[in-house]
Amino acid sequence: MTRTLSPEVRILAGLASTLEADDTPDDAAWAGSPFAWIRTRPSRQVGAIGEKLVAGWLATRDFNVSRSPDTEADRIIESKRVEIKFSTLWKNGSYRFQQLRDQNYEFAICLGISPFDAHCWALPKSVILDQWRNKGGLQTQHGGAGGADTAWLSVVPTEVPTWLSQHGGSMRAGLEQIAALTGFALPDLHG
Repeated sequence: MTRTLSPEVRILAGLASTLEADDTPDDAAWAGSPFAWIRTRPSRQVGAIGEKLVAGWLATRDFNVSRSPDTEADRIIESKRVEIKFSTLWKNGSYRFQQLRDQNYEFAICLGISPFDAHCWALPKSVILDQWRNKGGLQTQHGGAGGADTAWLSVVPTEVPTWLSQHGGSMRAGLEQIAALTGFALPDLHG
């Protein structure tokens, strides 16, 4: 079966193929996916791959992207400090964006990769903190006395809560949200 990928997903797939190694997981849902190999990597590498995918994708859309000079943010995008969170689709049909913290960044990009699709949300830090501490959209990740410093966002891409849908969803909607948060003028994107 041939699948049609949106232009933004095609860009990510092309970038992913340049990072790909020879091995892929044997999970049937991911068979033939241009992203399957990512799931074979250790979690510390998966996060770095996600950062590279976001940076490369935005660079192809003419955003100025550079590494952050410190560990409080992952990238500088159009002079804005940005945290990048990445998830592949879990077997339960959700993405889980982990290790969200109250650090020195202006917004977080959450990139979720499914076998043949991708989703993107760009969340201002104020929204992250409000949903974590006041509204329950994000959950504290670790329990215990010292564990209240990280949160996670779990989202099923077909059942996105209203508060989150305002901040992206499709790759195109995520791109538009990133442009709005950075003041970047997107060219007319076809497709």
